[in-house]
Amino acid sequence: MFKKATFFGTLAGLGFLLGAISGALAAEMPGEPSTPNTQFRRIEQPLKNKAAVTLGGLGLIGLELWWFLLSKPKSQQVEARQGISEVAITVDGGYEPSRIVVQVGQPVRLNFLRRDPSSCLEEVRLPDFHIAQSLPLNQVTTIEFTPTQPGSYEFACGMNMFRGMVEVRNSNASSPEKLLSQTSA
Repeated sequence: MFKKATFFGTLAGLGFLLGAISGALAAEMPGEPSTPNTQFRRIEQPLKNKAAVTLGGLGLIGLELWWFLLSKPKSQQVEARQGISEVAITVDGGYEPSRIVVQVGQPVRLNFLRRDPSSCLEEVRLPDFHIAQSLPLNQVTTIEFTPTQPGSYEFACGMNMFRGMVEVRNSNASSPEKLLSQTSA
């Protein structure tokens, strides 16, 4: 993996380099043309304005990189009740929780409650399970499936802009129910 300090240092250096190049190119602009152009005029800006715009742009680039690369999705470990792993997912500008951990071979019930009126979130798709389901506004829509293989399975909106993940793990011997059954035997 990469080091954050090195990454952000390189990003800041690139921003300053681009700023210096653009300043040098602007300084090399030829003087006034022989025929006066009344449509466009060069407006000189103070150095503090240029610095503020550059720092603001770098800040926004950093925020985007953090949002898409470094932020962690909200995760929920699902406990099985009566043999079914059930979780409620709120659909409001994305999916919450966006990462769900279940056990292989156990039926999964996802209850989607759509609060966001945008057309992008009108549908949810689980392509690995061949499921596409419309999500009516302010109603709970239930999707059930049984994962047979461990792995990570993505679910997404109809436009594939908002995504979530169902992580299917092998059942382990250290789960509370197995420990109870082993100690009572």
